[in-house]
Amino acid sequence: MSSVSIIGSGNMAGALAGRALAGGNAVEIIGRDPAKAEELAAALGGGATVGTFGAAPAGDIVVLAVPYAGAVKVVSEYGDALRGKVIVDITNPVSPDFQGFVTPEGSSAAQEIAEAAPSGVQVVKAFNTLYSHVLAAGPAAGRRLDVFIAGDDAQAKARVSAFVESLGMRPMDTGQLAMARTLENAGLLMLGLFAHSVKHTNFSLGVSILS
Repeated sequence: MSSVSIIGSGNMAGALAGRALAGGNAVEIIGRDPAKAEELAAALGGGATVGTFGAAPAGDIVVLAVPYAGAVKVVSEYGDALRGKVIVDITNPVSPDFQGFVTPEGSSAAQEIAEAAPSGVQVVKAFNTLYSHVLAAGPAAGRRLDVFIAGDDAQAKARVSAFVESLGMRPMDTGQLAMARTLENAGLLMLGLFAHSVKHTNFSLGVSILS
């Protein structure tokens, strides 16, 4: 099992933390607002602890469950306290009209986070194609949810994959960190499906292997 620190106290933080605790992982909740972090940890139960924002996270895996607009700032503020950690970026840097991205062409949120991180930190993109309530519910219709991941370091991806499996989900490696842009496009695709065809958010993207 993994030791995970989740920075954030919103819906995705709660969903990930709940699944992680159910999977037997050690979970630390960290937030700028200590009261909100305490409230989430108390609601989760299961031994979730509360960390101090800016101090070295207890987890080997650090999940950035914050909006894209604040993700790079958080990494910069933590600085060397993140050395040796695997950072998981779950953000979707979409524009307010949901028609494109606020990141530069050819880049991604994950790549920007990697550039801001100190040496010795590996960044893995994951979980950005799952709505929080779908993630919290877990397997649907007898099928595990797929979690698409991307990253440059094989060992970091292996650690994140093991964490994903502990949640009862299936990790799907898509390649190097540059593929994060493609995964963020998949996040944009989900918003398009919600707006124009599915009309609700009770769905997920997955792979059916035909063999």
